Amino acid sequence: MGNKTALFQKHLDAGAKIVDFSGWDMPIHYGSQIEEHHKVRRSAGMFDVSHMTVVDISGAEATAFLQKLLANDVAKLTLDGKALYSGMLNVNGGIIDDLIVYRTDPGYRLVVNCATREKDLNWINKHADGFPVEVEERPEIALLAVQGPRAVDKVTSFLKGATAESVRNLKPFRSLAQDDWRFCRTGYTGEDGLEIMLPEADIASFWQQLLSEGVAPCGLGARDTLRLEAGMNLYGTDMDENITPQEANMGWTVALKDDRKFIGRQALEAKNTSHRLTGLIFRGRGVLRGHQEVITPDGKGEITSGSFSPTLGFSIALARIPAGDYKTVKVLLRSKEVEAEVVAPPFVRNGKAVFKQ
Repeated sequence: MGNKTALFQKHLDAGAKIVDFSGWDMPIHYGSQIEEHHKVRRSAGMFDVSHMTVVDISGAEATAFLQKLLANDVAKLTLDGKALYSGMLNVNGGIIDDLIVYRTDPGYRLVVNCATREKDLNWINKHADGFPVEVEERPEIALLAVQGPRAVDKVTSFLKGATAESVRNLKPFRSLAQDDWRFCRTGYTGEDGLEIMLPEADIASFWQQLLSEGVAPCGLGARDTLRLEAGMNLYGTDMDENITPQEANMGWTVALKDDRKFIGRQALEAKNTSHRLTGLIFRGRGVLRGHQEVITPDGKGEITSGSFSPTLGFSIALARIPAGDYKTVKVLLRSKEVEAEVVAPPFVRNGKAVFKQ
C-alpha cells in the first residue's frame, strides 16, 4: 500500500483506477483517459496533485540562498504572489529537479516533484547550511489543479465578492493568498486554470463542490497527454541529473545576465551543447513512444516522451536529437523506419494547434 492523499476515498467514489506513482496511490483515470483529456481542453477538469512536495523557505537571507540554489533568479519576484519556473542544478549543470517558486512575503514557497522529494530536501538542506534560513516541508498543505477554459469561472463561483474578482484577474504566474488558501494562475496542461494550495481538511469538500458543478475528475493519464501537447517536460523522462537546461529546452529558465554564482553555472558556461530537445509529429499509423530511436543526418537521438494526441488526432513526441537544423527525421517504429516532422513545441495551447515547423 502506498501513500494516500486526503482525496483517496473521493477517487474511489468516482470510480478511479488506482496505480502506484512514486510511492503514492493515485488515479490513472476514472473510466476514460481520452474523455478526461477532452474535458480539460473544452471545459474544466480537476487533478489531485497533493502528492507534490511543498517547501517554505524563510529567514534573513532567503533570497540570497535561493539565488545560489536555483538557475533562475528569484530577484525577479518583486511582489508577493509572483512565481517563476526554474531548474535546481547539480555542480555539473544537470537538473536535480524542476520546480515553481512563489514569493510569499517575507519568504518563498517551492513546489517540487514527489518522485524527487527525498533528494530535493537533502540537497536544499545541505546547501542551506551557512545561511540564516529556515527550510520547512508543509505536508499539511493539499494541492488541487483545476484546468480548462471554464476552470476559473467554476472556481470563482464558490468565492465571495472581492476574492472572486481578484482571482479572476490574476495574471499568469501570479498567485493570491486568502486566509490559508493560495490561488495560483499556473498549470501543467496548456490551458487556463488554477493550482490551489489549501489545508488538507478543506480539500474534500471543495472537490465535492466542483464535482457538483460539472468539473470532471481527471487522472494521471490525461495529465500526461495534456502536458505533452503543451510541450512541457516530465522529470525523469525528458530530463534528469545528466541533462542540462539547454538540452531540455529550458535554456530560458537560466538567468545569466549578472554575475550570480548559482550552483551549476560554471559547468553550463563551459559546456558545448551537442543535442537539443524538440518536437516530432507523425501522421501515419502507429504511435511514437519513449525510447524509440531517432535517426538524423548528424547521428542518432531518442524520443523522451511520445503519445497519440487526442486534440490533434495524430502522434506527437518530444525527442532529444543532435543540434542540427532538420525538417524531418527517421524514427524506428516497430523495427521500421518512418518519417516524422520536426516542429517547435508546444503542440497545443488553449485547445488549438500551435506548433511551427
